[in-house]
Amino acid sequence: MREITYLEAVREAMSIEMRKNEDVFLMGEDIGVYGGAFGVSRGMIEEFGPERIRNTPISEAGIAGAAVGSALTGMRPIMELQFSDFITIALDQIVNQAAKLRYMYGGKGKVPMVVRTPSGSGTGAAAQHSQSLEAWVTHIPGLKVVQPSTAYDAKGLLKAAIDDDNPVIFYEHKLLYKTNSEVPEEEYSIPLGEADVKREGTDITIVATAIMVHKALEAAAELEKEGISVEVVDPRTLVPLDTETIIESVAKTGHLVVVHEAVKRGGFGGEIASMIAESEAFDYLDAPIKRLGGVETPIPYNPELEKAAIPQVPDIVNAVKETLTKKAVAK
Repeated sequence: MREITYLEAVREAMSIEMRKNEDVFLMGEDIGVYGGAFGVSRGMIEEFGPERIRNTPISEAGIAGAAVGSALTGMRPIMELQFSDFITIALDQIVNQAAKLRYMYGGKGKVPMVVRTPSGSGTGAAAQHSQSLEAWVTHIPGLKVVQPSTAYDAKGLLKAAIDDDNPVIFYEHKLLYKTNSEVPEEEYSIPLGEADVKREGTDITIVATAIMVHKALEAAAELEKEGISVEVVDPRTLVPLDTETIIESVAKTGHLVVVHEAVKRGGFGGEIASMIAESEAFDYLDAPIKRLGGVETPIPYNPELEKAAIPQVPDIVNAVKETLTKKAVAK
């Protein structure tokens, strides 16, 4: 099977859906001839033209408002935010309009739009262009939230997101754009709400998202040398969340570490830990749940400080060992 990059997989998913359905179009800042801030849409304007690859003014609120309006009238817009940090400017349209309107219209109106946006640190883009804010939008009923970690997942999940009749926030980690994985040329999609077990194991479960999936897999490979068998679960979509797969894994291993790049306080890891605490898997836990997340600071510009602000492979290794040495709370 061929290998393509995560970036190419995103472009391929959009192109396939646009060839199938003339109602699908892309809008955003500099997405035309320039190809977007990271080159994801490069070349698409030559195939689809400026009517369907629509450059917009620098106004995230305006882009989101136009996406909501066009979706309500029957189109299926994909809007690109150059950096996920800028979702703050578009939140009124996304949270108070896109997320609510299908409910408020009693199902007679729908908002089939996708908000694609690069997130995360690692590029030296500093505090205003490196955040991981996905937990904010998972709090809003009416929004679906996707975080693919591989090119294969990105293509399949983006196709499903474009087909969905609800607004979907699609986070693409910047450092994953140049990573490769096997991606079929033929069409396929991955249903929103299905986790993937990236590595099977028996001693401990790591639930990791986005680029942390790769760091968790590196940590698992190191721990295997010491005889520790780690299972790595990638939720792939945070809303809807595949709780069944996570619960099954924790019930099997009896230990759980949750890893994400976003700041630990208020991060999505707390939701996963709470979900396990309220489930039947709690009875199988042999030690307290461990969460790893970013430190409580804006992402620094300095590359060494930037690296220190988010979990790294040694941090995950240490968290696993610490969890395995703790005793369970008396039951």
